[in-house]
Amino acid sequence: MNETIRLIHNHRSIRKYTEKPIEEDKFKAIIEAGQMASSSSFIQGYTVIRVKNKENRKKIAKLAGDQPYIEEAPEFLMFCADLNRVKFACEMQGVEMKEGYTESFIIATVDTALMAQNVILAAESLGITGVYIGGERNNPKEISEILELPKNVYPVFGMCLGYPRQDPILRPRLPYDVVLKEDRYSIDGDIEKIQEYDEKVRKYYIERTKGKINKTWTEQMAQTMNKELRPHMRKFLKEQGFEMK
Repeated sequence: MNETIRLIHNHRSIRKYTEKPIEEDKFKAIIEAGQMASSSSFIQGYTVIRVKNKENRKKIAKLAGDQPYIEEAPEFLMFCADLNRVKFACEMQGVEMKEGYTESFIIATVDTALMAQNVILAAESLGITGVYIGGERNNPKEISEILELPKNVYPVFGMCLGYPRQDPILRPRLPYDVVLKEDRYSIDGDIEKIQEYDEKVRKYYIERTKGKINKTWTEQMAQTMNKELRPHMRKFLKEQGFEMK
C-alpha cells in the first residue's frame, strides 16, 4: 500500500487533544483541500463555520448531547449544507431558484459530506486528528439560531480537530465481500460473515473499554435502529426551505 492508503486505513475518531493550536497556514490548507472534493453540477453546496466563540461552543456542546470535546478541541467546525449561495447566484443572473426539491437537498448534503471527508483526510496527513459530531441534529433549530443560519442552510454535522492526546485501537469494519457486490445486490453468505464480524467487534469493544462494553455490531445496530431517529428533523428541514418536493 502507498502512504495515502495507509493513512486512510489508519483513520480513527479522536476525542482528546493537546493544547497545541493548529497553525493557521495548516488550517487554511486543510479547508482548501476540502474544497477540492467532487461537487455535483459544481454547486459546491456547503458552508463551514469555524466556531471560535467559547460561549457558543459551550451552548453547542450542551445541545449536541453534552459532548465536552466540542469545547475542548483547538478547532470546532460546523459543516452546513448550503443552497442559499446558489440562490444568490440565480438572482445575480436574473432568474428564480426553484426551491424545496429533494434532489437539491441530496446534492447539498452529499457535497457537504464529501468536503468534510477531504478535510479530515488532509488534517490526518498533517498529524492532526478529529471526530465527526452528529449530535447537533438533536437540536438543529437552536444551533441554527446560534450560528444565524438562513433559510436554505442546515447543519449536517460538526467536526472537532486538534493534535491527538490518545491513540485508540482501530475499529474493525464490515467484511470486504459483505459491502462489495458484483453485478447485483445479493446477501448470499452475508449472515455467516456478519456473525464472524460480530465477534471481532465484541473483542474490539472489550479491549477498547477494558470490559465495560461487551456488544456485537448487530446488537448495536438493533439498539440504534429500533427507536425513532430524530423525528423532528423533517419539520426542521421543511422550515429551513428543504421541503422535499
